[in-house]
Amino acid sequence: MKRVIAIANQKGGVGKTTTAVNLAASLAATRRRVLLIDIDPQGNATMGSGVDKSQIARGTCDVLLGEVDIAEAVLSIAEAGYTLLPANEDLVAAEVRLLTLPIARETKLRHALEARRNDFDVILIDCPPALNMLTVNALVAAESVLIPMQCEYYALEGLTALLSTIEQIREAANPQLSVEGVLRTMFDPRNNLANEVSAQLITHFGDKVFRTVIPRNIRLAEAPSFGKPALFHDRESRGALAYLALVGEMIRREEEEQEGANTAATDEAAGTVAQADDGGAHSPHEHTDHVASGEPYDAVAGEAENGAQHEPHGAAQPHDAAQPHDAAQPHDATQPYDDSHYEPQGAAQHAAGDGAEHEPYMGAAESAYPVDTAAQDEEPATAYAQAESGTDDSANHDMDDGAAYSGARDEGVAGDFPARAAGGEDIPR
Repeated sequence: MKRVIAIANQKGGVGKTTTAVNLAASLAATRRRVLLIDIDPQGNATMGSGVDKSQIARGTCDVLLGEVDIAEAVLSIAEAGYTLLPANEDLVAAEVRLLTLPIARETKLRHALEARRNDFDVILIDCPPALNMLTVNALVAAESVLIPMQCEYYALEGLTALLSTIEQIREAANPQLSVEGVLRTMFDPRNNLANEVSAQLITHFGDKVFRTVIPRNIRLAEAPSFGKPALFHDRESRGALAYLALVGEMIRREEEEQEGANTAATDEAAGTVAQADDGGAHSPHEHTDHVASGEPYDAVAGEAENGAQHEPHGAAQPHDAAQPHDAAQPHDATQPYDDSHYEPQGAAQHAAGDGAEHEPYMGAAESAYPVDTAAQDEEPATAYAQAESGTDDSANHDMDDGAAYSGARDEGVAGDFPARAAGGEDIPR
């Protein structure tokens, strides 16, 4: 996580300084190198970090005016683990002098940070509650803006003005400036107005609204009087835990953005490779598409591409004469009717070009199974019905060869079986 974040809102009393100090301490707790810049003439972030603003020798004023390098003005806050660029009332004079400069007055802070940008992972800038030259310098130097927001009507008015300012600075001096997110502070869920404003924020800003909510907490309010962030004043308080949760959400968002960017880059590279491959040979399965669409298929091209993969079709393979056909298999002598009326199965399935002629094949089948004329004369209707249906009822009737149908069984199911069979009716089983 390497970025410069300005914590800004034109509305005062929304928790900008509280957010700046506690967010810096929570980020430092994740072993990140954090620089907190106090650019507010009130110096509240300086006091909240345990530094007496009246005793500082150099600070943000000197850096903006180019009198000292930023490395000479910063202070190390050992207990909280971050670095502070302090400020006091001298910033009012610095703003007046900046306004008198003819050019580049809004880029002073950005130029001062360029030399030391890689020394820190995260740089937080606590802005004053006004749209003055100090706030403009912070927005020009930042990559994103975190907006603390109290869920009240006046805070909504200040948010509208701030968004307009961010858009103007993006167009004029800092095209990379974006909104880091909207943070709901001093939130009381028992307040109906707070819930309504929160719902409106989510409706208009969507994912830009942090899911983490900073509650109204007495430990957060009293921690500056001790000169400590809430994490070191009472680490078990709801306020301290809320800012730790905010840091976790910010880190997770950044990781998701990086994963999305990597995925997009991978997809783009894959698309480039696919386009390069499309300019070469046809796909091995392209002939299938031709057949499905009805277009003529170039057999020469298909053989050139896939000749080694294709095997001879079944029509070109020689017929295996060694395998006996179904009609040549031995007949079950227990069946009560003559199978000579069945059409040989193998002859009906083989084409004329499979290596065997139709007439000799039929002759072989008939010679293997001589016709029983006696059986035909005795029960012509039964033989006819069995030959037409092509089924064998021997498995359904427990009877000897040549025995008549049992009236006790069949009449209850099909009535007069020979008469109905002779009439061509289907006999239910």
